[in-house]
Amino acid sequence: MLTALVTGGTSGIGAAFARSLARRGFNLVLVARDTARLEQTAAELGTEHGIHVETLTADLAVREDVWRVAQRLEDPSAPVDMLVNNAGFSVKAPFTAEDFSQHEAGFDVMCAAVTRLSGAAARAMTKRRSGWIVNVSSTSGCVTMGEYSAIKAYTTTMTESLAVELHGTGVHVTAVLPGWVRTEFHSRAGIAGTSIPDFMWLDADRLVEEALADVARGKVISVPTLRYKVMVAALHHLPRPTVRWISRAITGVRSREPKA
Repeated sequence: MLTALVTGGTSGIGAAFARSLARRGFNLVLVARDTARLEQTAAELGTEHGIHVETLTADLAVREDVWRVAQRLEDPSAPVDMLVNNAGFSVKAPFTAEDFSQHEAGFDVMCAAVTRLSGAAARAMTKRRSGWIVNVSSTSGCVTMGEYSAIKAYTTTMTESLAVELHGTGVHVTAVLPGWVRTEFHSRAGIAGTSIPDFMWLDADRLVEEALADVARGKVISVPTLRYKVMVAALHHLPRPTVRWISRAITGVRSREPKA
């Protein structure tokens, strides 16, 4: 049986990846900070799908915890066939904030850890000449709306660069760029999302099914759903001043939302 390691695998998009991969018969290694929730999720998936689910409690903002997850990815006695780098959170602090801790944590979890774990998985997978690395980025990386946009732009570019580096090795690398997804991600960040039209919201399970179909086809960039494919294509072709104007407009509307 194949094995997938999913960070942030107990909620939101990560949990949807875990469910979808479990249905496909993958054994799982779930990584998250909440031990109780990890154990509950593992028990439910294991019972429902008859798979083995291993858990790793880790905070990916802590270097030692990232090192432990990297070691698990490179363990030759228990190969990991697919890595899904999903763990993340919204960074709302402005660049001018005196307290820079949100920015540091965001970079540690969504840039440094993603790069470190992708590299560890790539080393192990290239030895076997097979494997998949899936990095959950965002369409936010196509606009200019603060630290989160910058982080996700990095994630997408890093993933493409890794795909170039691993070309011909048998290891496939995909960046998934979701749009607005109905999960607890936004409520945790205090984002109501009331300014977002209903048709822009995506279902996490549908998003993951489309993403895994793209992974199976060997696509390096996966933008689930036609509406977001059109939006991302338009943003790539618009002049940068126009993208910044759009970003200011969206930021202004969102700033007037009630708190979640």
